[in-house]
Amino acid sequence: MTGQGPKPTPPGHDRSPIEVTPFSEKGFYLSELRGRTIALALQSATEGELRSLATVLDELGRNRTRVVVVWDAAASAGATAAALEQITGAPIEPLGSLESLPGRVWRLTGTRTTVVVAAGVHGGFEAECASVVQRLGIRKVVWVDPAGGLVRSSGTRDSFIDAAELDARLRGGTVEPARAALFGVIRSLLDAGVRAVNLCRIDGVADELFTYDGSGTLFTARGYVDVRRLGIDDFDAAADLIERGMTEGYLAPRSPAEIERVLGSGFGAFVDGNHLAGIGTLLHYAPDRGAEIGSLYTLTRFLGEGIGGHLVRFALEVAAARDCDFAFACTTADRVVGFFERNGFRRVGQHEIPVDKWSSYDPARRDKVICVRREI
Repeated sequence: MTGQGPKPTPPGHDRSPIEVTPFSEKGFYLSELRGRTIALALQSATEGELRSLATVLDELGRNRTRVVVVWDAAASAGATAAALEQITGAPIEPLGSLESLPGRVWRLTGTRTTVVVAAGVHGGFEAECASVVQRLGIRKVVWVDPAGGLVRSSGTRDSFIDAAELDARLRGGTVEPARAALFGVIRSLLDAGVRAVNLCRIDGVADELFTYDGSGTLFTARGYVDVRRLGIDDFDAAADLIERGMTEGYLAPRSPAEIERVLGSGFGAFVDGNHLAGIGTLLHYAPDRGAEIGSLYTLTRFLGEGIGGHLVRFALEVAAARDCDFAFACTTADRVVGFFERNGFRRVGQHEIPVDKWSSYDPARRDKVICVRREI
């Protein structure tokens, strides 16, 4: 359309340029949250815990991430309510009419990035919190609970659970009975269109939001892993993973040109459609009808989530589509060898690897390399 000027900016909604920081783990997550609204379900907290939360809210505010804190007014004492108002710099808003809530919250975020809404007065906190989230159309929720994320009987924390797995846990009675109602609410939120619910302790909110390792459990509506070829917008995050892998010694040192080659032929495992959890590449050796799975690296948080297996299966499917007879990998890490063996590979001598693989290869590293191979 013509003849129309730019749309007016609501009062307090600053649209000036923001400072661009170098790519980093924390910066990656902040960029994912910038300009979005998240809900923070806060049922109980001490004054000290609330003060520890102030730093997180401040960082999110400077990042222009809006936070709607849904506060359990029925369970809180006056002192903690006052502490919450102090760290947010604004009074706690009564829930009032759900119909008018979206407009009220939008107006309030015009002058501040954190809004606190009281819930649990007229009904159970969990149900009212879920109603607030759904009415506002918020797609990401951080649910604070003293017990933190979901833990298996072995004591291992589940970093990621999708709706199907949560259903199985609820049906099988393998979640703590005292928390079954909470997990039921989380499941209802996923049904209602919430993309992700992070469940963690209040002292772990920063790690859950800003680090790969996290501190709790991320619940998502659908299967949380999607493997696809890397696009150019994924290259920054993928290059960072390659650098981490080289620093930790799991990946061989690579020149800038070699990294560009990896990116161009690489694929990634994405969690919740956005977060790059692991990478790999498939290099074709046409004369030998072989394919090398290389640069395979997964982030710490995802080690127990089968991300590596998803990457290998994707690589084998691509290799088969290219009429390759076998796939192989080379590594100096025993842990990586064990991983490939669990995925159907066997140890082989270097003579069973395409000779072109060793062209310009570091002789010192070659002396330490273990090769694995799988027929297709």
